Amino acid sequence: MAIVVEHDKRKHEILEKSLDVFIEEGYEDVTFQKIADRCGITRTTLYIYFKNKREIFLWSIKQLMAGLQEELVSITDTDNNSAKPSQTLYKILMSVMDCCEKNKKLFGVILDYLLQLKKSGADPAEKVRRRVIHLRHLLSKVLIRGINCGEFKKINVKEINELFYSIVESAIFKLAVLNQDSLPETREILKLTVDSLVISEKK
Repeated sequence: MAIVVEHDKRKHEILEKSLDVFIEEGYEDVTFQKIADRCGITRTTLYIYFKNKREIFLWSIKQLMAGLQEELVSITDTDNNSAKPSQTLYKILMSVMDCCEKNKKLFGVILDYLLQLKKSGADPAEKVRRRVIHLRHLLSKVLIRGINCGEFKKINVKEINELFYSIVESAIFKLAVLNQDSLPETREILKLTVDSLVISEKK
């Protein structure tokens, strides 16, 4: 059992350090040797854990998304009985914005990777869809709870989910392509959108 734990720990450390290499060098310029050097191991040892740099990159993104997902699930579980759905929804969206701003440089690397995928004939949309399916599920869950408890209007959950997702996509574009450092306008748009879902109290 101890060997398995040590193996997982080493793999986790490799993923964290390699993500820094991808951010610093860009996807195309990263080599297996550069990752091995950063991790303080030989290429032969690195091959025990991963077969190529693409696999390392995808696992690094998966690990990052798993951390975000864990945070968002924690918000929904904690708020489930103690907060209004609108408050939970806003917290989730702000956590996503925090993650986007914190990982601004990484999104530039991801963009390069997706463009390479497109050139090779692969479907980048499918790759992205698989990575965000849990986020969409969480948003839908909170939206449905808001409708059922009477706080939200009778909305089309799928359409509103798509609207939030589109706003997040535009935020990533601003960070990765337009080189913005923060997203105050996007945060305000998200807040206004959440507020627009709430049924106004009659005076």
